Amino acid sequence: MAASSRDRLEAALTRIDDPKGEGSRAFRKLYVDEARAAADAADQRAKYGHPLGPLDGRIISLKDLFDVAGEPTTGGAKVYEKAAPAKADAPVVQRLRAAGAVIVGKTNMTEFAFSGIGMNPHYGTPGNPADRKRVPGGSSSGAAVALSDGMCEISLGSDTGGSVRVPAAFCGVTGFKPTQSRVPRTGAMALSLTLDSVGPLTKSVADAAMTGAILAGETPAPLPRREAGGLRLALARGRLLTGLDQAVEAAFDRAVSLLRTAGAYLAETDIEPLLDQLDQIHAIGSISAVEAAYVHRHALANRPREIDQRVVRRIQSGCKVSGADYVRMIEIRRAAVEKAAEQFAPYDAVILPTTAVVAPVIDELGKDDELFARVNLQVLRNTTVFNLLDCCGLSLPIPDAGAMPVGFMMMGARGTDANVLAAGAAVERLFAA
Repeated sequence: MAASSRDRLEAALTRIDDPKGEGSRAFRKLYVDEARAAADAADQRAKYGHPLGPLDGRIISLKDLFDVAGEPTTGGAKVYEKAAPAKADAPVVQRLRAAGAVIVGKTNMTEFAFSGIGMNPHYGTPGNPADRKRVPGGSSSGAAVALSDGMCEISLGSDTGGSVRVPAAFCGVTGFKPTQSRVPRTGAMALSLTLDSVGPLTKSVADAAMTGAILAGETPAPLPRREAGGLRLALARGRLLTGLDQAVEAAFDRAVSLLRTAGAYLAETDIEPLLDQLDQIHAIGSISAVEAAYVHRHALANRPREIDQRVVRRIQSGCKVSGADYVRMIEIRRAAVEKAAEQFAPYDAVILPTTAVVAPVIDELGKDDELFARVNLQVLRNTTVFNLLDCCGLSLPIPDAGAMPVGFMMMGARGTDANVLAAGAAVERLFAA
């Protein structure tokens, strides 16, 4: 007999409270009494055969940038600890509650969600489950650690340049980035109005699909069964496959070999022209930095010294971009999105390693700003491309990757979420065989 929601919640709370664990760094706030009441209610519904759906009674954490009524939304920042309380739950939080989710707490994150590393100088950095001396990935750092360490069963995160997929890859779990327009972002503290998306970190593709449907206001349904041998996949040869850690390269090559042996159709696609278009944006500046400078303009103007200075420097670069240049960046991006949708349409997914490297060491990055900046760009290189192209996709853990987890990324054209998820489930079964 499956354990009750209340029993699973108590086990999660025990892990969070373990002084030898990462609970104090993974979580920013706990809702213990509310969670217990929600778990008990779910158990009563289950007892009488009236569950609210597949999410009823599941233990879920929220990244510290989603509005919860009655409390400030801090986004991993001390400068917002005394902000006006949210007047209502974010729509995605409302949908989770309506589906019977047991919300256990809010998880730690990179300040303002502005890095792929996952370090936070104010509230600490949760250690990677595979090696506590290494970073968890960001910006949804606490989300990935909480999930991997059994402090919750599903984590809600956000992804602007890889902030769901990177920590999923580093911590050995599954991360799903939906097409941006599919899930509402109202009530989620913005980093980039153009690039932000909201998605879950889970232990399975089935959970990612089910949670994604609920977040989107859809009725969850089982994924259509696909077989790995029937998949059409595109391997993005070129610069995104260069500069890989030996462990990443070996794990990815083995994953590709498994797919070939299973009979999957693997074509090579040239995305260099798309990357050249995106380079035109990067030559002007960063869309995220420009938009973050707008979102956090008051904090930057009045309390810049209380913000992580690495974050401040990245955002300040956006202040140098003119209005005309910003419009130019958006127009270049729009054209690239259209081109990517056409180029990726024949395939179930474009495949790449999620990150070029395994999780780096916390202390090494903490001591060296130049190293941090270089590694942050390296970590986000493969994932950011697909935010700029408005794609949907997954990061799956590659089995037997070595001492540190390695992510296998499957990205699809915008609006092909269901197809990418079904293909991801087929790859997940192949990896588990």
